[in-house]
Amino acid sequence: MSIIFKRTKILATLGPCTSSLEMIEKMALAGVNGFRLNFSHGNYEERVEQIRWIREVTAKTKKPVAIIQDLQGPKIRLGNLNENVDVKTGDELILDFAAEHNGLIIPVQYNLAEKTKVGEPVYIFDGKIRTTVIEISSATAIKVRVENDGTLMSRKGINLPDTDFAGDILTPKDLADVEFGATQDIDYVALSFIQSAEDINNLRQILVANGSTAQIIAKVETKSAITDENLEEIVKASDGVMVARGDLAVEAGAEVVPIVQRRIIALCRKYGRLSIVATQMMASMVSAPEPTRAEVSDVSSAVVQGADVVMLSDETANGNYPIETITAMKKVILYTQDREPVAELNDKSLDIANKSRDAISVAAISLARQINAAALIVETKTGATAANVAAHRPNLPIISVTSELRSAQQLALCYTNRSYVRSEEKEAGLSIAQELKNEGYFGENPVDVIVVSGLESGASGKTDTIRLYTV
Repeated sequence: MSIIFKRTKILATLGPCTSSLEMIEKMALAGVNGFRLNFSHGNYEERVEQIRWIREVTAKTKKPVAIIQDLQGPKIRLGNLNENVDVKTGDELILDFAAEHNGLIIPVQYNLAEKTKVGEPVYIFDGKIRTTVIEISSATAIKVRVENDGTLMSRKGINLPDTDFAGDILTPKDLADVEFGATQDIDYVALSFIQSAEDINNLRQILVANGSTAQIIAKVETKSAITDENLEEIVKASDGVMVARGDLAVEAGAEVVPIVQRRIIALCRKYGRLSIVATQMMASMVSAPEPTRAEVSDVSSAVVQGADVVMLSDETANGNYPIETITAMKKVILYTQDREPVAELNDKSLDIANKSRDAISVAAISLARQINAAALIVETKTGATAANVAAHRPNLPIISVTSELRSAQQLALCYTNRSYVRSEEKEAGLSIAQELKNEGYFGENPVDVIVVSGLESGASGKTDTIRLYTV
């Protein structure tokens, strides 16, 4: 058999239907490269157990996978209602942080009076009910006028697309969750409702202060984040960007999402950052065993655009067919990558900080193409060189060899990468190539592989050598 790796990776959300050692193993074997832990739900005891299960599976399958801690952020929700509330166009509601439910006085989990202004829109229940602020009625309450008929339910989300949270996106819950995550084997922290690059810089300082080595994924889901002056700076400040299409559609308009998705993926490729496309990729499979044609096209389009990762949410957290969903997504990725090249960037020059490392990456890819190499093998300590090679979207597998388990786990989500952990031995790349050859990954006939490394084995930032081997 010849080597076959998914180039675009699969990130799956754990939830009630998949929170067990058995299901996590099945998901990993079906093709999952990373697990998302949604900190909007659950408790720390559950998270500790899930992380332990994931790492047990990693050890058993010898397949590094990434763990993402997804912070809730200022996800504002209604409080608990005594019953569902039908509202009509023209009704006036009081949204009160300090109140219990009483008729049209509706409790909320955030003090909107501190942030909102008269005239700003307030969307409830994923935009199903649209209202406008007509009065700041007290220190803890606002009055809104309803613009369409609908039904309010307990704990449904609220979106405020025109409200400036002035950098106040890390809630006390988020800070406690970050502190907890720093004690766990977490590879990435996803920051919700990013407004500007300063939000990322603030979180990075907090992670360092807590001794965390996790990287940061910026979730783009606000109107502020997608402005020309903010989006590129957000990409540059982050380690990866998630196109959080659900809230983005409510905040900025559904018609905006496809163009923003293309722009984010292109910017991530330009700056060598991880790109994740999320929300409703195969939503129908929550309750159906087959995806719709539109969903298949959606996943395939993300692959052609060059996304590093496609993500499953409710499909694997609460769905009836989690394994079937992963299998279907993997089939789409493999079929697409085998028949359609990744779209070229309009600006083909990458803006990589380390120019010498990028030159080595480009030269290695060019040589691999000329000799029809079977794989690019990258010896890397931090994962930076492997990510740099991947940013150029080569049409062949990247096999990353590192002495750092954290790097191997983070690279599990990197485009076309498969990572292996090995000690800082000389010619570790050649050793891995021989192992793969012996296991049948390269077929029966001798093949050429390119090894990118540094003369000083195990040293960070010292990539300077390209070698050609036949195995």
